[in-house]
Amino acid sequence: MRKINAVLSIVMLALFLLHIIVGSLQLFGLMPGGNAVMQVLAWVLVSTVAAHIVIGIKLTFDTLSAMKKSGTGYFSENKLFWARRMSGFAVMLFMVSHIFMFMGSSTGGAFRLNLFDVPQLFCSVLLVLSLLVHIVSNIRPLLLGFGAGKPRELIGDSAFVISILLLISGAGFVVYFVRWLV
Repeated sequence: MRKINAVLSIVMLALFLLHIIVGSLQLFGLMPGGNAVMQVLAWVLVSTVAAHIVIGIKLTFDTLSAMKKSGTGYFSENKLFWARRMSGFAVMLFMVSHIFMFMGSSTGGAFRLNLFDVPQLFCSVLLVLSLLVHIVSNIRPLLLGFGAGKPRELIGDSAFVISILLLISGAGFVVYFVRWLV
């Protein structure tokens, strides 16, 4: 199940990076919004995220069950594990908010933002921050799951690229918010 989750994570990451790049270009006003192909890719991304969530919940319950059997939780030794789980839960909550921002604003089969005020900006920036924590904290186990050995340099490079893309995404939300006000 962990291997399936790892493959799902790679597919999600690829779709997510594409979503960030195209979405940011749209938010900056450099590309028209409402692309039906991007909508399909977004729903494929949501589907892979849903499968990832189900597997993550199953693995978390397995961990809780093992902790109960052993009689000790070792919480302080497993803080990073729990940070991964909590950041994943935060991503899930803010992703639902992100999806609802587009619901009910379909034009020609593609979804568009009709309103983007302070709550939407706040939720969008929190989505970016929770994604940053979740992805960066999970890069090492993902790479190790694919047999990368000690991928210290690859982890740093991956974290750097993803951080830059998330920074651009957050900036895109802020620029879109300012454009919305004007």
